[in-house]
Amino acid sequence: MKEQRLLERITLNPKIMVGKPVIKGTRLTVEYILNLLAHGASIEEILQEYQGLVEEDIQACLLFAAQSLENTSFVPLAMDVELA
Repeated sequence: MKEQRLLERITLNPKIMVGKPVIKGTRLTVEYILNLLAHGASIEEILQEYQGLVEEDIQACLLFAAQSLENTSFVPLAMDVELA
């Protein structure tokens, strides 16, 4: 599925979940889905738990997050120093 079509599955509305990006037609935030994946939930498990979702919704969350980080600069909080 083309990137733009995937991104159309994500919406931002200040009246829904305080404006956080959500999967269109749900109150499931991109952050929540990414957190589930980060804690070991499989795509299949998420789809079983949330019957209205499809795999493209999960892909859209990942793409949205990747593009959100694309132009972000990071400043290290602490330098890694190896002691000999």
